[in-house]
Amino acid sequence: MYKVFYQDRVIYLTEDFSSSFANNYGLFYKFYDTTEMKELLLLFSYITSIKKLYIFHNKLEQLHRQFRSCFTNITAAGGLVRNTEGNILFIKRKGKWDLPKGKAEKNESPEETALREITEETGISKLKITGPLMTSYHIYQQGTELVLKKNLWFDVETSFIGEPVPETKEEITEAIWFEPEDVPMILGNTYLSIIDILKERKLLPY
Repeated sequence: MYKVFYQDRVIYLTEDFSSSFANNYGLFYKFYDTTEMKELLLLFSYITSIKKLYIFHNKLEQLHRQFRSCFTNITAAGGLVRNTEGNILFIKRKGKWDLPKGKAEKNESPEETALREITEETGISKLKITGPLMTSYHIYQQGTELVLKKNLWFDVETSFIGEPVPETKEEITEAIWFEPEDVPMILGNTYLSIIDILKERKLLPY
């Protein structure tokens, strides 16, 4: 299954119709062709009362490719950064709590992107990737285009001593360390994709 965030709503791409239909609510669609799916996505974008859209096909990877063809595609990477005291690095961008991330540059690996973006957005150095975390997808409007952004996330450690510095030209107003027990304070002012990441690392209750 693929999970794609669209503002405060979710699109699921899945091959398991029976389980999804039995255990969930929302709009359900069996994939037929890309033209029809584009029309469905446009409808979903207008009807904001529908919080979940399930799109089915018995060949999940084929469905994923066709879904991606409906958008301008961008790849980004970022990290869940911990310091030597176990605190978590957060930024506040456009008024919402987020994790540092950004778009990949040409010929740059996801790991290189993540480390570069963390440093650029927070001033934190002495970074080390300890492993992959997860991949998230979200859709946003850019001018007249709908963009599908693929974010590759990593667990990152740092021995950096000092306070992070927000990159204000990227509309980041705060960059601070949160103690693990304080992480739930961001609920209600963050993104669904960030909540998924924090739950994955057991920083929020399921």
